[in-house]
Amino acid sequence: MTEQETPTTAPTVRRVTKVGRVVSDKMDKTVVVAVDYLKPHPLYRKIIRKTHKFHAHDEENACRTGDMVRIEETRPLSRSKRWRVVAILEQNEEAER
Repeated sequence: MTEQETPTTAPTVRRVTKVGRVVSDKMDKTVVVAVDYLKPHPLYRKIIRKTHKFHAHDEENACRTGDMVRIEETRPLSRSKRWRVVAILEQNEEAER
C-alpha cells in the first residue's frame, strides 16, 4: 500500500474591503477614512446617509486628506487600527504632497 500525499494549501481568507475618503492624515502611518453608506430609517423607511470613520494603517504615508482609498480588514495593529490601506483610487489634486 502506498500513501498518497495531497498537497495542503493555506485556506484563502476573504477579507472585507471598503471604499472611503481620507479625512485626516495628521498621524504617522495612520489615516482616518470616512465611509458613507445608506440605511433606511427603521420606522419611516426614509433613506438616511450615515458615515463611519475607520483608522487605517498607511505604511508609506502616501495618503493625503481628500484621497479616495480602498481599505481592507486586518489583524489588530493598535488599540484603534484594524484596517490597512490597500490602494489609492483617486488622489486629491489640491492637497500638498
